[in-house]
Amino acid sequence: MEEASRIDLPDAAGADFEVFVNGVRQLPGADFKQEGRTLVFRQALAREGKLGFWRWLSIFLGVAGTYRRNDSVDIVYSQGGRRVVATLTPTTIASADPP
Repeated sequence: MEEASRIDLPDAAGADFEVFVNGVRQLPGADFKQEGRTLVFRQALAREGKLGFWRWLSIFLGVAGTYRRNDSVDIVYSQGGRRVVATLTPTTIASADPP
């Protein structure tokens, strides 16, 4: 089983929108597929999560930084004649049939 990620589109986003992952434009069909109001990505997108006490202490003391993967998903759409950017949190799922 491969992992994939899901993003639910904002309610205000119409049919015309753009998708960016870490600032790189994603193309429908090649990078993700749309299932209703949900986008399903081929790759697993990661969020850094909470930092524990020892990680915070090491960052505070300047011993180490945080180098974990932290993907950002931005949806750009028009609302009231203005371009709006929504930054969303991906959900990772196990999928036997990736998009």
